[in-house]
Amino acid sequence: MYEGTDLFDLNGMLTEEEQLARDSVRRFVRERFSPLVQEHFRKGTFPMEIVPELAELGVFGVNLTGYGCAGMNNIVYGLMMQELEYGDSGLRSFASVQNSLVMYPIWKYGTEQQKQRWLPAMARGEAIGCFGLTEPDSGSDPGRMITKARRDGESWVIDGAKMWITNGTVADVAVVWARTAEGPESIRGFLIEKGTPGFTARNIEGKFGLRASVTSELAFDDCRVEASAQLPGASGLSGPLSCLNQARYGIAWGAIGAAICCYDTARAYVLDRVAFGKPIGTYQLVQQKLVLMLTEITKAQLLAHRMGTLKEKGTLRHVHVSMAKQNNVYWALQIARMARDMLGANGTVDSYPVIRHMLNLESVFTYEGTDDIHKLIIGREITGLDGLRG
Repeated sequence: MYEGTDLFDLNGMLTEEEQLARDSVRRFVRERFSPLVQEHFRKGTFPMEIVPELAELGVFGVNLTGYGCAGMNNIVYGLMMQELEYGDSGLRSFASVQNSLVMYPIWKYGTEQQKQRWLPAMARGEAIGCFGLTEPDSGSDPGRMITKARRDGESWVIDGAKMWITNGTVADVAVVWARTAEGPESIRGFLIEKGTPGFTARNIEGKFGLRASVTSELAFDDCRVEASAQLPGASGLSGPLSCLNQARYGIAWGAIGAAICCYDTARAYVLDRVAFGKPIGTYQLVQQKLVLMLTEITKAQLLAHRMGTLKEKGTLRHVHVSMAKQNNVYWALQIARMARDMLGANGTVDSYPVIRHMLNLESVFTYEGTDDIHKLIIGREITGLDGLRG
């Protein structure tokens, strides 16, 4: 009887270093995080006490070099995101934001002073960051942003609001994108520290997904920062979009972890649950679902690994990331729904992880580029016609 979710021996394609990094995060998630997540999902909180432990595992800045970062490869980064999301999408989101949306833009676009100020502390988990791009009235179309930054002597003054910001109220620094003038190239990034006058953050309540994650709204009202707060290496939407591409890469891997957890739970359940005198795993329709789940997990694993290989070679394109994010999240959500069905009424209670993953994946299906937006990006590549703008 086959056990596990590596039917095509993806493990054999990994280096020893990649396997060890994956396994260390796997142990942490299953032994340390999993016993905590039910309580935090119910309360709508994130277990901040585990942040130093994540740092010790090298999760923060794992694929960045220098400044106290681990400097490991992109396959390791993906595998870590996979294992974190086996625990919960909120756990992976915390790490994704810290890595790809805060540390990466500082590392890529920041000054040496900015790098020295933030990257070592963030790698150690002593400073937390958030990323402010999405606004209340502009999600999929960030070019419509209305948050503005104007020069006033040696300072910048920022006014506007950002919405759906992971880690917003626990962050020590926010990477905030604002329009400095008219035109698409006027968008610039700023590092705004917690406590800066005119900068406030509040939690968004009432979520039914990503509950074990802090999600916030940021507001800027005559928020004055020094000129040194600007990220000098980024101008236009290419800056924030490059960060999103880094994050989407991790999401494509992470969704596999959620799918694997749902599959593992469903498989164990149907082998144990008896109906009409025998385990329900005996029945053909149940086996059909397990086969579909494992097949799509396997395809997602191979797609993610190939994406990681291309990233290592420097030939990964945004359309590759769009395909992997769209496909892997879509199938992770379908697998969660199938698992929920297979568990019957037990699939609706959080004593099993399935309903939590299903609710989380509804959010992941939308954020970092909706399913439809990624399909349009892929469609544009296929046809040469831009369905985003008609």
